[in-house]
Amino acid sequence: MSGSLLIAASIATDHLMTFRGKFADSLVVEQLDKLSVSFLVDDLEIRRGGVAANICFGLGKLGLSPVLVGAVGEDFGDYRSWLERHGVNCDHVYVSESRHTARFVCTTDDTMAQFASFYPGAMSEARLIELTPIVKQVGDPSYVLIGADDPDGMLRHTEECRQHGYPFIADPSQQLAFGSGELIQQLVDGAALLFSNEYESHLIESKTGWSAAEVLDRVGTQVTTLGADGVRITRRGEDPIVVPACKNVAAVEPTGVGDAFRAAFLAATAWGLGLERSAQVGCTLAAYVVETVGTQEYSFTSQQFLDRLSESYGTEAAAEVAPHLG
Repeated sequence: MSGSLLIAASIATDHLMTFRGKFADSLVVEQLDKLSVSFLVDDLEIRRGGVAANICFGLGKLGLSPVLVGAVGEDFGDYRSWLERHGVNCDHVYVSESRHTARFVCTTDDTMAQFASFYPGAMSEARLIELTPIVKQVGDPSYVLIGADDPDGMLRHTEECRQHGYPFIADPSQQLAFGSGELIQQLVDGAALLFSNEYESHLIESKTGWSAAEVLDRVGTQVTTLGADGVRITRRGEDPIVVPACKNVAAVEPTGVGDAFRAAFLAATAWGLGLERSAQVGCTLAAYVVETVGTQEYSFTSQQFLDRLSESYGTEAAAEVAPHLG
């Protein structure tokens, strides 16, 4: 499959701090209505994130040139350079004149309790982005992936794909918890692919009122990640394809694993590989992310990736993928 890959979703940074102690020791239950506390933290980690940026990074690591579609602030400069060095086309990122890039700020104590805030910032302006001028510059898309983002932006991009016949992938993930059944129906209906984890697949059914079969009536293929159990691919009238997770994974931190799976699945699809093989490639990249702290901190050589793919899924799988990794 040839054509551009447009990845439209959130772009954000995570600011993570650790407090050595327990928040509870500083809270007086009777005075919570007057709460005003300050915690001295030990460290600050700033990690690159956001669904679109994570997926684009993974595609770039596998040799593709994805087109990042999202809204950021003028503070995006360093992050832009990082992504461009890893093969991501950032030419069409919308830069807000008044808001900072979306930011997740979180402090965690020794009991794993957290105080956290999410500032959507420039992400709220994703609704101002039009896909057609981008397509005119980068060429017709193989897919437009529409992931968690400003809900109005997600809806606009989905409707634009339907209007112009761009094949689109529905990946609503975090927005499922907040979105109405009507919004979810509009985001899913007509998708070439629907990505979700197993809990999210049940949430889609619950909120839309559609049965599992009715969901499949409205999408071409449903790809459901199952955590440590791998992934299940379902299509109407076909037997499910179940692919186990990669072998010998030393899990450290799960953030960004789903984004990595999506990136590698799309890469393999772009290479012309089948659904089962694409899922195997996806699970292999996901293994690298779960073994590192941070969503874009993993690295590997082409040979290391092929060896890992071969170990879990056989030499034939590695032989099919090898020509595409250079």
